[in-house]
Amino acid sequence: MEIYEKIRFMRSFKNWSQEEMAGRLGLSVNGYAKIERGETDVTLSRLKQIVDVLGIDLAELFGLNEKNVFHFAGTHYAHHHQVNYSPDASATDATEPIELKHELEKSHLIIQQREKEISYLQEEIVQLKEIIDLVKKQVL
Repeated sequence: MEIYEKIRFMRSFKNWSQEEMAGRLGLSVNGYAKIERGETDVTLSRLKQIVDVLGIDLAELFGLNEKNVFHFAGTHYAHHHQVNYSPDASATDATEPIELKHELEKSHLIIQQREKEISYLQEEIVQLKEIIDLVKKQVL
């Protein structure tokens, strides 16, 4: 399951509309909808904001994988939902390579996001230096 699918699932589980979620995040409905459709790259800081609103940990968002078992009980009209989460009890040493693969994938995602943030900040530094140079020229 992709990150954006997990976000949509958690929002739906809380019976929140996209409008409600967008409002809680301070985003436009269209902007938030793009996140849920996977049409936009989400910064790590935005993911942190999303998981805070959803009341889960960032690690949980990345950790929802095939090895985990979810039991979802409830009705569309009920306000009471129950989610039971437990790691697969039959996991053995044979699943260790799968666990390691998932951990590696999570690490790669985090690294990619950090690289994007670094690139953005480097561009911002260049722009700020240009602004400083312009201000210096105006003062002189």
